[in-house]
Parts: sequence; structure tokens; C-alpha cells
Amino acid sequence: MSSTDTAAAGGNVIERAGERIADVVERWMPSPFLFAIILSYVVFVVGMVVEGQGPSDMVLHWYDGFWAFLTFAMQMVLIIMTGFVIAYHPRVNDGLQRLAAVPNSPQQAVVLVGVVSMALAWIHWGFSLVVGAIFAREMGKAAYRKGIDVHYPLLCVAGYMGLGLTWHWGLSGSAPLLLATPGNEFVELGIVDGPVATSATIFSTYALTLTVLSIVFAAIVLYLLTPSARRAEDITAYIPEAELFEASADGGTGEDAVDEPTPETGSDGGPDDGPVPAERIDNSKLLGGIIALTGVAVVGWQFWTQGLDALNLNVLNFAFLFVGIAIYTQPAVYRERFGEAAEAAAGIILLFPFFAGIQGMMTGSGLAETMAEGLLAVSSVDTFPVIAWLTAAVVNLFVPSGGGEWIVLGPSVLEAAHDLGVPTGQATMAYAVGDAHTNLLNPFWALPLLAITRIRAREMFGYAIAMLLALIPFLAVALYVVPY
Repeated sequence: MSSTDTAAAGGNVIERAGERIADVVERWMPSPFLFAIILSYVVFVVGMVVEGQGPSDMVLHWYDGFWAFLTFAMQMVLIIMTGFVIAYHPRVNDGLQRLAAVPNSPQQAVVLVGVVSMALAWIHWGFSLVVGAIFAREMGKAAYRKGIDVHYPLLCVAGYMGLGLTWHWGLSGSAPLLLATPGNEFVELGIVDGPVATSATIFSTYALTLTVLSIVFAAIVLYLLTPSARRAEDITAYIPEAELFEASADGGTGEDAVDEPTPETGSDGGPDDGPVPAERIDNSKLLGGIIALTGVAVVGWQFWTQGLDALNLNVLNFAFLFVGIAIYTQPAVYRERFGEAAEAAAGIILLFPFFAGIQGMMTGSGLAETMAEGLLAVSSVDTFPVIAWLTAAVVNLFVPSGGGEWIVLGPSVLEAAHDLGVPTGQATMAYAVGDAHTNLLNPFWALPLLAITRIRAREMFGYAIAMLLALIPFLAVALYVVPY
């Protein structure tokens, strides 16, 4: 029975709407790579129609933008990979398995995955993305063992909610961290006098209030979206049961993942006397521990001397890199896990230049500025946060890079905020949620989750879009009402 047929059989309004949207999206949504290619054509045509650019001009804008953000792309990839390595540590995975055993109903399972994802995203979006994916998978396995009929695609959406709502308000938010970085583009352009402290953005009462309210509201919607048992498709509909419960199917997350390497065997097949000196060095806990503690100490010193103002993308990546080395201790084991993380980041590495090319067309043709100015022109002091959110949400569909998009839109957003007397911190954080919100429509950042959960974008994004739509009235009211 199809989702459309069963939708009429009962359930609340939100549940039925979610199923109908999921059915349409599963039929029509292309793969993430094709999604990027189609968006490239759309921007190419719109740039010619709206901005009067010629075809050759748009192609050159596309080419010029293709490699424009290699540094930022590397920072984003490191956020994913350093978060992945920590998330796949056996102790972290064991904790997720114990937590997955707690729920006793499908609704509890979905809500718990969503809340964990959204809370962790405030700390580190890459960590949240990977942990959310692993937790969704572990929750699906635990529910299957316990006979709880939970819909696996919705579990995956719950694991992705951190990227779709809270991440840009948190410690790894690109826009506030870029503003806090000394010598950033906005200082050089004279838009702001100097770095904007995170106390005015991430740690403001405004941002913290919005974060808490959003997590509560999203949890309620996830609860209401959860299909009843007769409509649910469990994890075995997407991952074969035999593969799912093999020890090796969990990405090497068993306890043996950090065991000492076995000694090499000699040419006659028998064991050597022991590891050779090179192996001892590679697996030296002393050397790994010293470099890890040195890195952690440097991070501690940064915060000791600068307080929360020390937080920026480089410090965040540096911290997670050395925390990862510290918990694995052995350099060789950490290197191996880091190599596995590259597979999860591969899709983003492929797509980043394409979306950078889209951004090049939007920036070079003037389309991004036209869109931003058109939306911001109709705003007032009271409505500015709502308009900033909508502006970021629309542009994020074409430029799904928080920092890259902020470089394009930030000048227009902050100049309009300055003209209206809206605080820089409020303008930045209102923009930030728009950038996160439409991640629930664009599958770019979901690629690592798709690899871990073994689900296709079109199988889960119907429910992601249902969440996106449900959040629109809530965010509009919250951004209008919550004071800075």
C-alpha cells in the first residue's frame, strides 16, 4: 500500500501531510549531485534573464567561482572529519547504543534522536551530523530488536535536524565565527569596526532563547509526524538484516577498533619477535599523548587569554582535531579513523566546487545582491529579523555554505541592519537560522548522513520538507517576538 493510500486511513493532520509530501518527494527528488547540476542551470538562466548577462559571461562567472572557496571548503571538510572521528570512537558509540535502548515507542525514538542531534549541533555541527546519523541507525537497530515499529526515514530526518535548525546559532556557526575572526572580510570592507564578539551573537540571550524554543517546537512536530505502526518501514527495509547486525557493518565501531595492531608475520607465515621500531613509534601512546595534550593546552590558552572571543573556525577545528587524538591516543589508529572519515566527506568534496560555481554566477552577475536588496528593502526595524531569515533561506538553496553565503549576503544584511538601527548580533543570528532552515530542502549537507544510514535522499527528504514547512510559521513568530 502506498503512502498516499494509507494517508487516508487515519492519523493526525501533520502525520497525514508528512506522508503525502514524502510520497511526492520520493517520486521526484533527484540525487544530490543532479540537484547541484540542475541548480547550476537554473541560476545560469535566471542570471541572463534578470541581470541581462550573456551566456559567456555566466559561464565565466561559474568558472571564476568554482575554486573561490578552497580554504573555506577545507575548513568545512575538517569540521566533518574531526567530528566523524570522535563520533566513531567506541566509547561514544557504546553510549549511543545505551541511549538507543531507552525509548519504548516510535514517537519517543524519533524525538530522542532529534533532540540529541539539535543539541549537539549547537556544540559542533560536524559532530552532530555524524552522531545524528549513527544514532539514527543505532536507534533503528534497537527498535527492530525490541519490536518497536519506527519509520526509519523519519529517524534519519531527526538525526539531520541539527543541520536543519540549530547549528548556525551554535559554537560552530560560520557567520558569527567569521565575524569574530580578526581581520575578517567585513572589517576590511569597513562594514564593522572590528571583530564582533561571540557574546553578541552565539552567547546572546536572543540566540540562546531562540535555540531552546526551536528545539522544543521541533521535538513536538517530530512527535506528531511519526507514522503509526502499520505505516512504518523499519530499518531492515533499507539495510538487509544480515548486513545490519554484522559487527563489520557498523563502520568498524566495535571495541576492536582501537586494539593494538597485531604483530607482523614473517615471510614463513609465523609471527615475528614483535613490532618493529617503526610500528612502535606509529602506535606510541606517549608520542600521541604529548602532541594531543600540547594541542589541547594551546586551545585552553586561547580561551584563557581571550575568553569566548577566541572562538572561530580555526580554533574549533584545532580543538576537535587534538581532542580526537587525545581520546584515541595512538597516532596510527587516529590516522586510520581519519581515512574512514574521508569517505563520509567525499560527496561534499565533490559538490562544494559546483555550489561555489553557482555562487560565482550569483555574485558575478549581481543576482545575489539583487535578491538580498529586494527582500531587505521591504523590511522595518520590527520585521528585519524575519526578512533576514527569509533572505538567507532562499539564497541557501543555491549556496548551501553558511560561511560562503555569509560572505555574499553579509554586506547587504549588515548594511541594511545598520541603516535601520538593528544590532549586528541580532541581524547575524536572524540570518543564521535561515541558512540552516533550508538545509531541510537542499540535500548537500546530508551526504555524510546518507552514507552512514544507507538511505537515499529522496527516501528521507519528504519528511525533511514537512519539517521545513512546519517550522515556517514558528520561526516567523519567534523572530518577530523574541527581543534582542
